[in-house]
Amino acid sequence: MTAVPEFVRTLPTEQLPAYVHDLDALRAHAAHIRACLGGRAAFQYAVKANPDARVLTALAPYVDGFEVSSGGEVDHVSEAVPDVPLAFGGPGKTPAEIATALRWKVARFHVESAHELRVLASLAHHRAAPPVGVLLRVNLPVAEGLPATTALVMGGRPSPFGIDPGDADALLRQLTDGSHPGLRWRGVHAHLASGLTAPQQLDLARQIVTWSAALAARHRLPLPEVTVGGGMAVDYARPNEHFDWVAFGAGIADLADAHPGTVLKIEPGRAVTAYSGWYATDVLDVKRSHGETFAVLRGGTHHLRTPATKGHDQPCTVLAVDDWPHPWPRPTAESGEPVTLVGQLCTPKDVLARRVSAPGLRAGDRVLFALAGAYAWNISHHDFLMHPKPRFHHLGAP
Repeated sequence: MTAVPEFVRTLPTEQLPAYVHDLDALRAHAAHIRACLGGRAAFQYAVKANPDARVLTALAPYVDGFEVSSGGEVDHVSEAVPDVPLAFGGPGKTPAEIATALRWKVARFHVESAHELRVLASLAHHRAAPPVGVLLRVNLPVAEGLPATTALVMGGRPSPFGIDPGDADALLRQLTDGSHPGLRWRGVHAHLASGLTAPQQLDLARQIVTWSAALAARHRLPLPEVTVGGGMAVDYARPNEHFDWVAFGAGIADLADAHPGTVLKIEPGRAVTAYSGWYATDVLDVKRSHGETFAVLRGGTHHLRTPATKGHDQPCTVLAVDDWPHPWPRPTAESGEPVTLVGQLCTPKDVLARRVSAPGLRAGDRVLFALAGAYAWNISHHDFLMHPKPRFHHLGAP
């Protein structure tokens, strides 16, 4: 049981809102993922999900590397957790970002286009270092389409991500014909969707590896690595239902057995850190409007953008506070009345959770939002209305 709720109860009101990360819970979860993989797949954490330096430090012993998507992330991660291998992905890498990654000796580049391959080859050509490892990111077709429940789609249809499958053979010939001596073919990268269950993820992984093996075979090349992406589901509507890492690990082991010369890699983000982060705040006001009850909370979606971005209700718990130190009456919700939790912003989109069961919710009570450890603070529009920024706390061993 996490110590976060009791810790939040001890925070002075002036220290709210606050993000709280349970680093011990994060380590335990990362260790579970690694154990389920059983050494049959490399575990790379997608830094974009949460780049907090202490989160990265806690994860470092359990991962095989970090996946980064900008020059800023390259610098940040290289300084926060030196000597951990990096893979540099994402479309639109600038020459300056590529040069930064080369200076930091980034281990792998996920190349997204013919132009990017040429830029990387030019910048890597005169380096006094081993050739740069390249995985071609390919926007693969999906045999039966992507599931209707898929949260985000990055491939399998027209998109700015990766190389069209029809261009992959030509790019692989350029990469391996000796004209780019600073680069070395390492395999294929494909990240096609997110919000997938373990069976859905395994089905895509099999399709990606099968396609990649056929590409390599056509060119009589080995296939050292295939990265099958991330996208493991986090269900905000059912926060107690987790991605089935045990089943996924068993399926990945079977896939690895079928391709013994290839290292399989995954790069989850949200499913790694979401569960160990919380956003804590307090109720400023409770009021009714057109027959509905609203609680206005300190902070809002400019701190926790996740529910506005994904269109869900952020799971939460009310922490009752009996003390009311003010001389004015205490606003209180009617017993049994559902309450919509909103923030302080001047927009109707500043909604954290709709029609929450919170009988008798009062101004001064605290609300603890779960699943706030990924794509939360780092994707939020922090400076809108210039409200104070939240505090950050990290529980557990440093």
